[in-house]
Amino acid sequence: MHTMEHLTPKQIVAELDKYIIGQDEAKRKVAVALRNRWRRQQLPDALRDEVAPKNIILIGPTGVGKTEIARRLSRLADAPFVKVEASKFTEVGYVGRDCESMIRELTEAAVHIVRTEMQRSLEGKAKENAERRLLDLLLPPQPSRRSPRSEEDDEENKGPVVEPGIEAEARTREILLAKLREGKLDDREVEIESSESASTPMMQVFSNTGLEEMGINLQDMFGKLMPQKTRRRRVKVSDAREILEEEELQNLIDMDAVVREAIPRAENAGIVFLDEIDKVAGRGGSSSGPDVSREGVQRDILPIVEGSNVTTKYGVVRTDHILFIASGAFHMSKVSDLIPELQGRFPIRVELDSLERGDFARILREPQNSLIKQYEALLDTEGVTLEITDDAIEAIARICQQVNEESENIGARRLHTIMEYLLEEISFDAPDCGEKTLRIDGPDVEQRLSRLIEIRDLSQYIL
Repeated sequence: MHTMEHLTPKQIVAELDKYIIGQDEAKRKVAVALRNRWRRQQLPDALRDEVAPKNIILIGPTGVGKTEIARRLSRLADAPFVKVEASKFTEVGYVGRDCESMIRELTEAAVHIVRTEMQRSLEGKAKENAERRLLDLLLPPQPSRRSPRSEEDDEENKGPVVEPGIEAEARTREILLAKLREGKLDDREVEIESSESASTPMMQVFSNTGLEEMGINLQDMFGKLMPQKTRRRRVKVSDAREILEEEELQNLIDMDAVVREAIPRAENAGIVFLDEIDKVAGRGGSSSGPDVSREGVQRDILPIVEGSNVTTKYGVVRTDHILFIASGAFHMSKVSDLIPELQGRFPIRVELDSLERGDFARILREPQNSLIKQYEALLDTEGVTLEITDDAIEAIARICQQVNEESENIGARRLHTIMEYLLEEISFDAPDCGEKTLRIDGPDVEQRLSRLIEIRDLSQYIL
């Protein structure tokens, strides 16, 4: 994980380049927006409140990397991040998710991050406590035995009374502790008493959807009402150590402190990625049928993006300084179809480029998680080495562009379907295949995919 202070815009772009081909303008804009979050934190208090985040709207056809940019950003930023589909929301009064739930999710993400950080810092202490409890199970402490003496003797001998049994016990504990740390006792069994979680099946029946507006979590509520159950069971020392460490961690974490830190983090570093924003844009004035609620959704999103207070189960969260990145294909509608107030809240607009043949070839070769690397790794598990030559990659890229032009253009997603079709036989026969190396070159690709190119109606073969 990185912290934003260590990542300059150039480094952010370099990290995104490892996974996303092209789209340099979008990467630069996103990198600057992300760095500005850190810059704002360094400002004096009076000015810090005045600096509003510069929200971004990414515009481009499907499959060019809009959502991928968001995914990679979230891993990079080490900041509370949530990706939501605008098409899932409805205006208040309709059945569906209410827009404020995105801020609740963001707060939940912030709590999770802070809690994980706190767990890391307390791991050592939790290990010590768990070891102590394990030692008590392996060697129950002796009850303190005091010799029957008169109170007068006690008055005279005020010094500490050291019993020989206690010394021997301490030595035995030290020996046991050393063995425990070396893992020599891992296979021994102990009986532990662990608390059961309060999530009984009955509570799974209830859904939080209706109550999320009030910020109530039924699971927590019933968990507090019902007494904590404990269960005795015999487990190996290695398993007992994990169970006890987990319990000790839960006991050490102060949830109030977590929430106190998480809310400011959600407010000042939180990023909400609003995908499919074009699906709530009205299409030129018609407001009949299902479109009736589209403008309503925009009006509900507007105050959240502008800055308002949202009640969550952890407390009130202000949305004034949360960064919103919206994205949409806008193939059926235009950005100008959004209500003007919402357009004004997204001052930075980036048009992403459509992908061409050269891009497809680079997408297959360059990213750290490229499709070719994935298929090579998958077939390697069967002991088969897959070799795809450069001319094969060029052929795949050319066919991908051709199919995209002749049917629906779904960008780089087309590569998934073409690669799956190309390697279908190899994947099927791999376990029984005698050959250990399979080489695919340009003519192989042409031959295997020739049927696709000849047939005008490609939809029956590729998406």
